[in-house]
Amino acid sequence: MVASLEPHQVVIVGGGFGGLYAAKALAKANVNVTLIDKRNFHLFQPLLYQVATGTLSPADISAPLRSVLSKSKNTKVLLGEVNDIDPNLQQVIVGDKVVPYDTLIVATGAKHSYFGKDNWQELAPGLKTVEDAIEMRRRIFGAFEAAEKETDPEKRKAFLTFVIVGGGPTGVELAGAIAELAYKTLQEDFRNIDTSETRILLLQGGDRILPHIAPELSQAATTSLREFGVVVQTKTRVTSIENDIVTFKQGDELQTITSKTILWAAGVKASAMGQVLAERTGVECDRAGRAIVEPDLSIKGHKNIFVVGDLANFSHQNGQPLPSVAPVAIQEGEYVAKLIKKRLQGKTLPAFKYNDHGSLAMIGQNAAVVDLGLVKLQGFSAWAFWLLIHIYFLIEFDSKLLVMIQWAWNYFTRKRGSRLITGKESLAFANNFDDSNATNNYASASNRQPLNV
Repeated sequence: MVASLEPHQVVIVGGGFGGLYAAKALAKANVNVTLIDKRNFHLFQPLLYQVATGTLSPADISAPLRSVLSKSKNTKVLLGEVNDIDPNLQQVIVGDKVVPYDTLIVATGAKHSYFGKDNWQELAPGLKTVEDAIEMRRRIFGAFEAAEKETDPEKRKAFLTFVIVGGGPTGVELAGAIAELAYKTLQEDFRNIDTSETRILLLQGGDRILPHIAPELSQAATTSLREFGVVVQTKTRVTSIENDIVTFKQGDELQTITSKTILWAAGVKASAMGQVLAERTGVECDRAGRAIVEPDLSIKGHKNIFVVGDLANFSHQNGQPLPSVAPVAIQEGEYVAKLIKKRLQGKTLPAFKYNDHGSLAMIGQNAAVVDLGLVKLQGFSAWAFWLLIHIYFLIEFDSKLLVMIQWAWNYFTRKRGSRLITGKESLAFANNFDDSNATNNYASASNRQPLNV
């Protein structure tokens, strides 16, 4: 890649962490940047669960892409969905328009994986988009509203049972947040139900939750969740979700639980652009649909096409793909931007290397776990560190300020101001329930002790 009279055309597909940080890093380079996204905003996905549980509103964790990049005079933003690419003509296709590129960065992220059971998606929504969070919020708060009106004890029990499938950070944070809702925030808000009778089950297929962190912190997180009132079940594989009944297997034993609110946090797969890249460039994809990239994050045979973030399978560091977390996408986006600038100078860079600064997960108020390698935190200190890190990575200053104010208010009042139930199906959800699904084998959980399944 050599310098030319015409500015180098960089096209970035996707305004998530990888794409946005690549664009920001190219702000002062001698290139023209076009960022294309089907949304006009950047979403801070790590805090989506707080939208789903009423702590924050969608605007608190979103920033308009045009606003974020307004001072990058070499950058333009296009609202649209890329549905194809032509590597021979070096074009991306956006609807009936084409956008030429000299270098292409694909950062379209991932979506939910139901491991071949795609019919579960409507029954157990995941959490990747604003719409997902609003739908979860509707179901969570709608369940309490429906329970308030229900006179049949078994039916009420089903409304007050929440099942979360998946014990990674999203599942753990959702479980802790719903526990805080039921056992603290909502306790004085209802007259016909005792929200402390709510049952929250976290089902994890592996032998421990948060498997990416140190075992002692995983155990600490399990202990904290149980103290919050969450039933944590490991080595548990969901085999069926049907008619509000979750069937799961522990060892050789099949068990069932009836729940009107089933939430999915068990797996992800690459966006559809992975398949497009495979068909157009011949790049190999893994089982999750991620493009297997070269050490410099380009794809084999196409040195001017890069894949970053959740869409990329980068296994050159330790033989295992890097995790689908924001710091990976940020570092990859910034690396590719730096490599582009070096190439325009006739230079290059060493292979990409991810600097793992640690992992963290929120359990609830004053409870979190942080794994920084040599330093491991839990409890209040980990919780405070989690808050600071998430505030730091929020994109816009007004978002940082609003979130800090909202968190401070929630901390001292235990109230959540974004508990809106929206959507045309909200009343229908609260009014409908199938009598045939109203039984389960759980004992009373009013003392919030772990339940025997």
